[in-house]
Amino acid sequence: MPVSHGVRRKSRHKLRKKVRERGISPVTRAIQEFEPGEMVHIRIDPSVHRGMPNPKFHGKTARVIGMRGRAFRLEVRDGNKMKEIFVRPEHLLPQK
Repeated sequence: MPVSHGVRRKSRHKLRKKVRERGISPVTRAIQEFEPGEMVHIRIDPSVHRGMPNPKFHGKTARVIGMRGRAFRLEVRDGNKMKEIFVRPEHLLPQK
């Protein structure tokens, strides 16, 4: 059988909800707003497939640099490079 090299490969534990977190996520997470320059944590919500970043960015902290449609433009460090990714608000948490 051929090996799948899809977007969600090698993410069995990372993209799984805990038992009591299962089901649809709250609406307040989808309508949250962030200002440019604000720092956010990337925490992927596996129940929302749209606007999901690559699993390698799960758990990273990024800076908001703008918006594109419903998604936020983020600047995140990947190794020694700064990369720009587009993530919807369901997958973001404000940094305190």
